[in-house]
Amino acid sequence: MAEKERILVVDDEPSIRKYLQTLLEVDGYQVETVASGKEALERIGAGERPDFIILDVLMEEMDGLETLREMMQIDPTLNVIMLSCSNEVGTVVEAIRLGAYDYLTKPFEKSELDAAMLKCRQKRQLRAENQALREYCEQLTEDLCFLAASPQMVKIRQQILQIAPVDVPVFISGESGVGKEVVARMIHLRSPRAHQPFVKVNCAALPGELLESELFGYEQGAFTGAVRAKPGKFELANKGTIFLDEIAEMPTHLQAKLLHVLQDNQFSRLGGRHLVHSDVRVLAATNVNVREAIRCGRFREDLYYRLNVFSIHVPPLRERAREIPVLFQHFLEKYADKYNKHPRRPSSHLMEAAMRYPWPGNLRELENFVKRYVILEDDESSFRELLEMAATRQRTSPREESAQPREQGLKELVRSLKDEAEMEAIADALEKTNWSRKEAARLLGISYKALLYKMRQFKLDGGRGPRSSPTTPIPRTG
Repeated sequence: MAEKERILVVDDEPSIRKYLQTLLEVDGYQVETVASGKEALERIGAGERPDFIILDVLMEEMDGLETLREMMQIDPTLNVIMLSCSNEVGTVVEAIRLGAYDYLTKPFEKSELDAAMLKCRQKRQLRAENQALREYCEQLTEDLCFLAASPQMVKIRQQILQIAPVDVPVFISGESGVGKEVVARMIHLRSPRAHQPFVKVNCAALPGELLESELFGYEQGAFTGAVRAKPGKFELANKGTIFLDEIAEMPTHLQAKLLHVLQDNQFSRLGGRHLVHSDVRVLAATNVNVREAIRCGRFREDLYYRLNVFSIHVPPLRERAREIPVLFQHFLEKYADKYNKHPRRPSSHLMEAAMRYPWPGNLRELENFVKRYVILEDDESSFRELLEMAATRQRTSPREESAQPREQGLKELVRSLKDEAEMEAIADALEKTNWSRKEAARLLGISYKALLYKMRQFKLDGGRGPRSSPTTPIPRTG
C-alpha cells in the first residue's frame, strides 16, 4: 500500500486548521497542524520533512513570510503553499521570491488547493528527474574515464556492480587523489538508494567536537551558540548514503559512538534526550595504512571490521599508467569547454613524459596539470613544467627512494626520465626545423651552445636522430 503524503498546516486560526485537516484527511492525506511559525520551524529544524506545508501569511508573533524565509534557510526544497486573506501583489511576489510554490487567497475552492498541490508534486518530480539526469551524466563520465581505462579499474568497476545492490558498508582504501570519492558515488548511483541523498563528510577537516555535532546534530542550548536545533549529516542522509572520507582521522571517542550507530541504527543529538532512527548506508575511505593505525591505537579494530564488510582498494595512478592518455584527453575536453579554449593535442614527448611521471597526487595532480595546459596553450612550457616537477620530487622526497619496487632508486629514475624526455624533445625540435640547430635552439628556448652540448650528450648527429638511448635505461611504470 502506498505511503500517505504528509501535510503540515500552519495557521493561527483554530477553525482554519480544523477545516483543512478534515478536508485533506478525507482525501487520504496524513495531516498535522500547528498554531505558529515558531512551532513549524521547530519541527522542520528537528528533521521533519512533510510532503507539503500550507502556511498562513498573517499570523501573530511571526508572520508567514518570515517563517517561510527561515524554512528555506533550513531546507530550500520544501514544498510550501501560502494562504492569505489578501491578494496584495507585493506580498504574492515576495512569497514566490522566497521559495513558495503557490499562493491562494482565502476563501478558496477545494479545486484550487488540489491544483496547487498537483503543481508542487509535478515540480518535485521534475526536480528529482533533473537530479537523476545530472547523476546519470556524472556516472557516464566516471564509468568511461575513471573506471574502464585499465585492467585494475575494470576489475573495480565489476566489484562495484556486485557490491552496490547489497545494502552493507563498504571500506575504500587508496592514496590521496586516486578517486575514492568517485568509487563511493558510483556505489551510491548503482544502489537502490540512488534517488536519495549522497552526503559526504571529511573527517579530517574538523576537530572532534565540531565533527560530532556535524555528524549527529545538536539541540537548542546544547552549547554556547546553539541558538536553534540543527540536524546532523546522518539525519540529512536518511534513506540515502553517507560517505565518511578520511575515517581514520576521526577521534577514537567519536569512533566508539559511530560504532554504536552502525550497530543500533540510532543515535541522539548533542544535548538531546531522544533517540533518532537512522536508515543510512555507510561508505568509508582512508588513505592511511589501516593495519598500522589499528596497531598504534588510532583506529578501532572493531569499527574497522564493522565497516569492512566489503573492501575496495584503488591503486595509485603510477600503477595504471595506461589510463593517463584517456584521462588527459578527458580533462582536456572538460577544461577546453569550461574555459572556451581550443588547445591542440599534446605532443608525443609530453604524453610520454606524462606516462612516466609517477604522479604522487594521482588524478587530482594530473587534472590540475591538464587545466594549466589548457589555459597556457603551450606544449613546450607544459613539458618543461613536467620535467621540473620530476626534479622537484627528486629534491624533496628522497625518503621515497627506498620504497621504489624497482632495482633503480628514485634519483636514477628521475634522471633517466629527464634525460629521455629531453632527448625526445630535442630530436622533435630538430625534425621540425629540418635539423637547423639555430632554429631548434630558438624553438626549445635554450642557447645554441646548450643545444650542441645536449646533442653530443645524447649522440644526436646531423639528420639521423639518436643512435642510442641515454646510458641509464628507463624503467616503465604501470
